Amino acid sequence: MAALIAVPVLATSGCAHSGSSTGSAAPAASSTPAAPSGDQLQQMQQKVDAAQSAADAADRDAASDSAGN
Repeated sequence: MAALIAVPVLATSGCAHSGSSTGSAAPAASSTPAAPSGDQLQQMQQKVDAAQSAADAADRDAASDSAGN
């Protein structure tokens, strides 16, 4: 099933730049991504903190389960 979906995608992506008058390839993407904004960094840090908190809680839960055996 995935092969049936991939074929039309490949067929349409091959002609995406065929209408250009220059005939040159599309410019390469920048190898250096843009730096995230302060708000984005804060959101990422909050996600990291929440994930760490969840991991710590799972560790405590596992430790209490093994202590009960």
